[in-house]
Amino acid sequence: MLKFAQWMSELSSWVSASVARLFSPTDDAYPTIGVQPFSGEPATNSADGDW
Repeated sequence: MLKFAQWMSELSSWVSASVARLFSPTDDAYPTIGVQPFSGEPATNSADGDW
Protein backbone atom coordinates (compact mmCIF):
# COMPACT_ATOMS: atom_id res chain seq x y z
CA MET A 1 0.00 0.00 0.00
CA LEU A 2 2.88 2.36 0.74
CA LYS A 3 4.35 1.81 -2.73
CA PHE A 4 1.00 2.77 -4.30
CA ALA A 5 0.85 5.98 -2.23
CA GLN A 6 4.39 6.88 -3.28
CA TRP A 7 3.54 6.20 -6.93
CA MET A 8 0.42 8.38 -6.71
CA SER A 9 2.45 11.17 -5.09
CA GLU A 10 5.05 11.07 -7.87
CA LEU A 11 2.34 10.95 -10.53
CA SER A 12 0.48 13.93 -9.10
CA SER A 13 3.67 16.00 -8.83
CA TRP A 14 4.57 15.11 -12.44
CA VAL A 15 1.10 16.09 -13.68
CA SER A 16 1.04 19.33 -11.69
CA ALA A 17 4.49 20.32 -12.97
CA SER A 18 3.35 19.64 -16.54
CA VAL A 19 0.18 21.70 -16.12
CA ALA A 20 2.14 24.54 -14.52
CA ARG A 21 4.58 24.58 -17.46
CA LEU A 22 1.74 24.44 -19.98
CA PHE A 23 -0.08 27.46 -18.54
CA SER A 24 2.93 29.55 -17.48
CA PRO A 25 4.08 32.58 -19.49
CA THR A 26 6.44 31.86 -22.34
CA ASP A 27 10.16 31.80 -21.61
CA ASP A 28 11.39 32.14 -25.17
CA ALA A 29 14.40 34.41 -25.52
CA TYR A 30 14.19 35.17 -29.22
CA PRO A 31 15.35 38.64 -30.32
CA THR A 32 12.70 40.99 -31.67
CA ILE A 33 13.97 41.58 -35.21
CA GLY A 34 10.75 42.29 -37.10
CA VAL A 35 9.88 41.38 -40.66
CA GLN A 36 12.79 40.81 -43.03
CA PRO A 37 12.44 42.02 -46.63
CA PHE A 38 12.78 39.53 -49.49
CA SER A 39 16.17 39.99 -51.14
CA GLY A 40 16.18 37.18 -53.73
CA GLU A 41 14.92 36.66 -57.20
CA PRO A 42 11.31 35.48 -57.69
CA ALA A 43 10.74 32.16 -59.42
CA THR A 44 9.79 32.33 -63.08
CA ASN A 45 7.58 29.92 -65.01
CA SER A 46 8.79 28.43 -68.25
CA ALA A 47 6.76 28.86 -71.46
CA ASP A 48 4.87 25.55 -71.06
CA GLY A 49 3.98 26.11 -67.41
CA ASP A 50 6.44 23.65 -65.85
CA TRP A 51 8.38 24.79 -62.84
